[in-house]
Amino acid sequence: MPMNILNRAHSRQLTKHHKIAVAGVAALGTAALAFSATPSSAETVTTGAPATTAQVTAGAPATTGQVAATGTVLQNVKGTVTDQLAAKNIKLDTFAAQKKAADAAAAKQAAAKQAAEAAAKKAAQERAVTAAAGRSAQRLQMEPVAAKTYANNLDGWIRQALGIMKAKGIPGSYSGLHRNIMRESSGNPMAINNWDINAVNGIPSKGLLQVIPPTFQAYHVPGTSWNIYDPVANITAAANYAAHRYGSIDNVNSAY
Repeated sequence: MPMNILNRAHSRQLTKHHKIAVAGVAALGTAALAFSATPSSAETVTTGAPATTAQVTAGAPATTGQVAATGTVLQNVKGTVTDQLAAKNIKLDTFAAQKKAADAAAAKQAAAKQAAEAAAKKAAQERAVTAAAGRSAQRLQMEPVAAKTYANNLDGWIRQALGIMKAKGIPGSYSGLHRNIMRESSGNPMAINNWDINAVNGIPSKGLLQVIPPTFQAYHVPGTSWNIYDPVANITAAANYAAHRYGSIDNVNSAY
């Protein structure tokens, strides 16, 4: 029995020491937890927790975990800044490309406008030239052509008649006309024959080439007077008759 009493007392004493040891270990654990939550500068002490030697000592070196954490933070910051710069560079490149495209489009539009203006100017000049040419042609058409004048005598009458005969395709020459005129009327446009058979029949010969009225009307040349005594009308009608009957007034050498 006494031995058992000592054993129980010793057991109670050990148990008390064990409790103290356990309490100390718990306190140390709490301090360690507080230290792990403290920044690497080790200047801040957690309220209500005992400060460790590492926390009290100023300038204590950071642990390997703290250095690794700091490096990770720096890497994350560096990566964020790099991403931001890259994004800004992309935006600047995009803006530059858009500006370049806009400048190119503006230059193209300006060139097209300039070309259109040049084409319009050229067309206007061509229209002006064409209009001027048209006005010039119109003035030329409107300006009366000076009529050729002939002397009011036998020479002038023959020459004027020859111009008309040429235009109408009636043969004859100056000498042929002049020769027959001098034989028939001596160059008198108002001459009239009141004694030959034609006069007896009531249709006397009249004018420079002594043409009877029915013959004058049948062989009258358009564009000349219908007056049988008109020198040019009388010559052209007689020449036209002679061309149909004799081939030309040049072939007439006597009364016809």
